[in-house]
Amino acid sequence: MTVLTFANHKGGTGKTTSALCFAAALGMSGRKVLVVDLDAQCFFSRMVGATEPDERCSSLALFDEKTQITQSSLVERPWFDVLPGSSRMPRYLRTLNKSSDVLWVRESLASAAIDHDIVIIDTAAAVTAYSLGSLVAADHVVIPVAPEFQPMVGAEQSFRTAYTVREKLNPTMRDPTFLITQFDARKRLHHQYRSYLQDKYAGFVLDRVVRTSASLANSYSDGTTVFDHDPRSRGAIDYANVVDEFSIRLAPASAMRETAPLFEWNGAVVAAQ
Repeated sequence: MTVLTFANHKGGTGKTTSALCFAAALGMSGRKVLVVDLDAQCFFSRMVGATEPDERCSSLALFDEKTQITQSSLVERPWFDVLPGSSRMPRYLRTLNKSSDVLWVRESLASAAIDHDIVIIDTAAAVTAYSLGSLVAADHVVIPVAPEFQPMVGAEQSFRTAYTVREKLNPTMRDPTFLITQFDARKRLHHQYRSYLQDKYAGFVLDRVVRTSASLANSYSDGTTVFDHDPRSRGAIDYANVVDEFSIRLAPASAMRETAPLFEWNGAVVAAQ
């Protein structure tokens, strides 16, 4: 099981949209995917139409030693399963005040009675026991970043936080990866920030970017995504290419389930442009 955490200390950078599109694309390519909503505002859960769960069937179960995550705890969607967030998460966060609390996510996922190839964790912008625990559990960290000043600052802070967590608590974490989102090729500033990232963090930045796209603004409460509804749109093509590039960084193919071609959805081939 490979754990992939999406993080950025700045909000509005496309973390939840990226987590959703990665989950759908990887699920469509044959992987069995679980998404864990560890954003206290539960944006991912809302986007896929998950109703308020019993606390034992929410991501709070990761912090309860008496509760084991099983397949019956999960909300099933067409291409992935979801462990939804709970409205009690903000209140429960106040009780996570011990340094060892950041270990809960890793330990609970390791003991979970589930059979998934990939676990994707969506986090909030705030640095909390939830987000730090997600980094401690991560094999890979993706940092979505819009090419603007504040998101860039947040992304670089997130990069340093990930490295600190790797040094202190998670030595098996791979190098964090920047994913440029909301890219507008007409804006010189966006090109400048992209060049800045590529020059300063060579090898840590995905070559593919996600361009601005109206198709990504739509949400479907049944868990379907842009790949189901508009597979030839700019948003679908960009995320398909991004996931295809990132897949090289994941665990060896031998550890995955037998996969189908990444771009074949709904009988159509969504090829790179």
